Amino acid sequence: MHLKPIFATAALALATSAMTPTIASAQAATQAHTNPLMTQSTLPFHAPRFDEIKDSDYLPAIEKGMAQHLAEVQKIANNPAAPTFDNTIVAMEKSGQLLNRATNTFFNIVSANSNDTLFKVQSDIAPKLAAHSDAIYLNDKLWKRVDALWQKRDTLGLNPEQAQLLKVYHQQFVHAGAQLSPADKATLKTLNKRLSTLETDFQQKLIAAAKDGALVVDSKDQLAGLSDEQIAAAAQAAKDRGLDGKWVLTLQNTTQQPMLQQLDNRDTRKALFENSWLRAERGNDDDTRADVSTVAKLRAEKAKLLGFPNYSAYVLDNQMAKTPEAVDSFMAKLVPPTAAEQKREAAEIQKMIAASGKDFKLEPWDWEKYAEKVRKAKYDLDEEQVKPYFEINKVLEDGVFYAANKLYGLTFKERKDIPVYQPDVRVFEVDDADGSQLGLMYFDYWKRDNKSGGAWMSNFVEQSKLMGTKPVIYNVANFQKPAPGQPALISFDDVTTMFHEFGHALHGLFADQTYPTLSGTNVARDFVEFPSQFNEHWALDPQVLKHYAVNYKTGEVIPDALVAKIKKAATFNQGYALGELLAAAKLDMAWHSLPADAPKQDVDIFEAKTLAKMGLDIKHVPPRYRSSYFLHIWANGYASGYYAYLWTEMLDDDAYEWFEDHGGLTRENGQRFRDMILSKGHTMDYGPMFRAFYGKDPDIGPMLKARGMAPASDGDDVTPVTDPAATPPAKTDDGTIG
Repeated sequence: MHLKPIFATAALALATSAMTPTIASAQAATQAHTNPLMTQSTLPFHAPRFDEIKDSDYLPAIEKGMAQHLAEVQKIANNPAAPTFDNTIVAMEKSGQLLNRATNTFFNIVSANSNDTLFKVQSDIAPKLAAHSDAIYLNDKLWKRVDALWQKRDTLGLNPEQAQLLKVYHQQFVHAGAQLSPADKATLKTLNKRLSTLETDFQQKLIAAAKDGALVVDSKDQLAGLSDEQIAAAAQAAKDRGLDGKWVLTLQNTTQQPMLQQLDNRDTRKALFENSWLRAERGNDDDTRADVSTVAKLRAEKAKLLGFPNYSAYVLDNQMAKTPEAVDSFMAKLVPPTAAEQKREAAEIQKMIAASGKDFKLEPWDWEKYAEKVRKAKYDLDEEQVKPYFEINKVLEDGVFYAANKLYGLTFKERKDIPVYQPDVRVFEVDDADGSQLGLMYFDYWKRDNKSGGAWMSNFVEQSKLMGTKPVIYNVANFQKPAPGQPALISFDDVTTMFHEFGHALHGLFADQTYPTLSGTNVARDFVEFPSQFNEHWALDPQVLKHYAVNYKTGEVIPDALVAKIKKAATFNQGYALGELLAAAKLDMAWHSLPADAPKQDVDIFEAKTLAKMGLDIKHVPPRYRSSYFLHIWANGYASGYYAYLWTEMLDDDAYEWFEDHGGLTRENGQRFRDMILSKGHTMDYGPMFRAFYGKDPDIGPMLKARGMAPASDGDDVTPVTDPAATPPAKTDDGTIG
């Protein structure tokens, strides 16, 4: 197992409140000889044996994997021979293969298709994995071997990838506390154990809270404005919960809920918004506020122990942005144009409310409803008019795959012989332009009650020439599944999500590294979203759009007039869209900028004070996530990293501008992007990598232009650190990327 920080939280897992008994160690021992996780799968690409894996297999495999890994690492640390790159760094890269295989599989299943047994396993292994990570990174003998190699790095004759790998290892050990005194290491171990448990508790509480926060509707009249398909799906969701004769509107992970755009009944809109807003603040067992305040306090203490003024400074030390000051400066430039746009949009929406014969003041639960009316009036565009052109399977095969073929020469072949973990999952073999096998892809798109909210990507198997493995990747999302017999239609936002997550997949599929630690998406948080957000642009490319946007009833290709409306409307409501992201990112930074001597915070008071001084229209545009349900930052590895979505938006809009200036969707351009960005992994630092492709440092001009917003002033260039420190892998604690 390549040595990366091992944490115990399974990001984006979906939980219920009930728990089953722990799987006993004795039972684990008797099952070990039949456990399919214990040996490498013989399926193509070593894909997991989901036809054989049982829930009871995960705990024994993970526990045995930890024991094997620790024994392997101890052997490396105690090697009497002088440290060499091969006997220390390469040996660590090869260690922990059972643990890697078991956790890669487990953390997706506990997120995408969980149950009470798996959540109990997750809770059991959280502190154990945290302690396991500490046992490696805080091993003094192992640290001395790594440091000895680092000190003489210029004499080792390493090639560029090897030199980068050594740099990353050294940075990871330092960042994990390898230089601390024995007493401080003991304190750090205690902090890490507490944090791992709290983060897992937060995650499981949040998923239970989201499930319980679904709005139960007694009368169909309250759902006026929804389509027949949506009403049927809500009835099916109620039936699935044993609530025949009712309708259930399930919660997405974000503050705003998609159906608020359509619901005519204002009381229903308000109830749905408030269920979302208060989902984790009900004073019951699933209330997360105590976890939030404790985690923030413990993280600040950990940062101080490691020599940083706050947790943000600790996290950003090895990101592309490098410092909290650089992040704050970047976001500060976005606030004035965003605030101005929010003010204009709110006034426009209030006028539309009046024009609709209403006399109430705009509230957050009204924004999407009346913004949609404004959009229809300005652009004559109705979301329901567009939806029939987006049938999910056609979007995938004739849109997502088609763009990948035109840019990179990839082809896709469905593999129905590969076992899956849930019947809705589809699997495709991905072949390169020369016909060689590139990897394997799983797609799991429909929302389930035992599935986390949001969308994400990760690997079941990572690419590595050292290990002789090719990537096995999954994309997971949460689109509303149609009722039986209904067409599988999705919104354009869902289409964008499909392109986004497949952009992550391309980053993993094109990995071309010897060493798994540097492979594919194992890059900084504020770089990893660059390929995914860049890939979103192809959803509206004329050649791609016309290929997949076909009316499911008539077979008509989406007309040019409707395409023009979609493009004109693409910059609509950007004060809201950018504002909710900015508010969440600034809230994240505020929580993690607290010093260690700050007292525990009252979550609601701290949040209210922080939001009030942002300079944004928080009254009408609440943050995309509140503190109490901000999964990204409390359990998903994005602490002090939510800004990365905006930072990488800057990068992706810069890159797309380059494409537009050089001929757009061509194989030549795609190959250049693959060669210079997508295939590089973390084999070099990000500033030089981006400049080599773009020709200069990134700036926010194309980003604001893409959103239809003018820069606040001259001099809006944002120059990132050009030689950031080596960065630990950026996947979430369970290995997923959102």
